Amino acid sequence: MKLNYWQKELPFKYPFTISNGRTKTHQPSLIVSLSIGDFVGYGEAPAIVYYNITVEKMVADLLSKKNLVEKFALTDPERYWHYLHHLFPQNPFLVCALDMAAWDLFGKMKGKKLYELWDTPWNETPVSDYTIGIDSIEKMVAKMQEMPWPVYKIKLGTDQDIAIVKALRAQTDVSLRVDANAGWTLEEALEKIPQLAALGIEMIEQPLGKDNWEGMKILYAQSAIPLYADESCVFEQDVIRCKDHFHGINIKLTKCSGLTPARRMITEARTLGLKVMMGSMNESTIGTAAVANFLPQIDLVDMDGPLLLSEDLAAGIAFDFGKVQILGRAGLGIQINQAAL
Repeated sequence: MKLNYWQKELPFKYPFTISNGRTKTHQPSLIVSLSIGDFVGYGEAPAIVYYNITVEKMVADLLSKKNLVEKFALTDPERYWHYLHHLFPQNPFLVCALDMAAWDLFGKMKGKKLYELWDTPWNETPVSDYTIGIDSIEKMVAKMQEMPWPVYKIKLGTDQDIAIVKALRAQTDVSLRVDANAGWTLEEALEKIPQLAALGIEMIEQPLGKDNWEGMKILYAQSAIPLYADESCVFEQDVIRCKDHFHGINIKLTKCSGLTPARRMITEARTLGLKVMMGSMNESTIGTAAVANFLPQIDLVDMDGPLLLSEDLAAGIAFDFGKVQILGRAGLGIQINQAAL
């Protein structure tokens, strides 16, 4: 195989703010490609400060073992993931990008989209939400009105959380989801959740700190709204811990180190009776297409990265009022914008 990579800074349409005042105007991302002959597969890993992974760190690790990355004979992406996992045990983001590229390449070589390779018929698939980042109440309402959508995810974790949701609910009857990004204490969550239930909130993502398992056990027993783990469920070994603490998990491909472990996480979650959501880390259409191929397997999805960014790197995903369609014929189902790379 031959490896290439690109470092990108993808601008957001609006500054993107979540709990604790973390704001971004651009999404730093690493794009990789793996090629065999005329077949080329692409992968993406956004850099996230919260997880202490930078694009520069991913590139340094990649270049340190470039020859080993290229020497593998790609006959099975799952075997390649295990190989990569041992090559880069401390860099799951980089492993994800390479795993994604390997699956895209393998699918193109087989002439099938990934969900077809996985024997998951494209029947009823969940609609993607659209995220409203933290801002003034007026601006959050304006963002929602600018983007008519069947379901919104609202970033919370402020002292105005209830006022924000009330203002948004006054403008729409569609489904609203909440993402606190670990921004509440147990006491705040116990106070806010009944009020949010009265406002018709569909689910709440990561209400408490990622290690607050005792608090989550209490909240799980009392919450009138389904609770989904995000920061508390990063890797495969975290799934079993979520049982009896959360009603579902939100799998992020970049965090868990790729498509290969994500498939195993879905299987385990189903065995444990947990609902499955798959989420976005502000990927372009490259990473978003990988999420799209999981749609037949999951209950909820947040894959609005291309809608939040003002520039993209590929085409191939169509959004029809939240409903997603993969346009390409094989692999991830995308067409790369070479000029953007």
